[in-house]
Amino acid sequence: MEKAETPLQQVQANIAKACTIARREVEEVTLVAVSKMHHAEAIEPLLRQGQRHFGENRVQEAQGKWPALREAHPAVQLHLIGQLQSNKAEDAVALFDAIHSLDRPSLVKALAKAMDKLGRRIPCFVQVDVGEEPQKGGCPVAELPALLEQARAADIPLAGLMCIPPFEIEPAPFFAFLDKLARDHGLADESWGRSMGMSGDYQTAIKLGATHVRVGTALFGERPAKP
Repeated sequence: MEKAETPLQQVQANIAKACTIARREVEEVTLVAVSKMHHAEAIEPLLRQGQRHFGENRVQEAQGKWPALREAHPAVQLHLIGQLQSNKAEDAVALFDAIHSLDRPSLVKALAKAMDKLGRRIPCFVQVDVGEEPQKGGCPVAELPALLEQARAADIPLAGLMCIPPFEIEPAPFFAFLDKLARDHGLADESWGRSMGMSGDYQTAIKLGATHVRVGTALFGERPAKP
């Protein structure tokens, strides 16, 4: 078998293979290219190859590079995958098309207020702290039912659940746990998502129900060092 020509084609081929093994349709999985800390020059090649979903960690960084890129590529869908401060909620609602890190009641209030003000409802994944690592953000598992109820009451469109498993530990049990949580809370049919899986484990995540995989290094290479 010939090796795919580009990193994007290689990742797409891996996604297709994982879907085949899991007996899923490849259209069920959205590839979110994580472009954080990469400049427009590194993003443009993926845009030219047809990639349309991109993920950023920080609102301010995305504000600096995406308006011009989106003017040239209006079909782009931008995902906020990093932790969101409540005071940045309005900026996030104005810029992003999906938010993957809703994780606390104060953020529910801030996002609902921003969405009401801007007249824009942004689909949000509720981030769950599946590994009991508070430093990563994420709603504690025990508090998930209440947070889901608060989000619904605030008319925030729920997209599903998101997680980041602990590093250097087999991720499969954490992916399976998030999938179980989705099923336990009525978020398991085809209209709901599971945002899980990154460059090192996205194929495993797909086999365990991921609908959105957040892949950076496998597409862009190592991130540039911070100045």
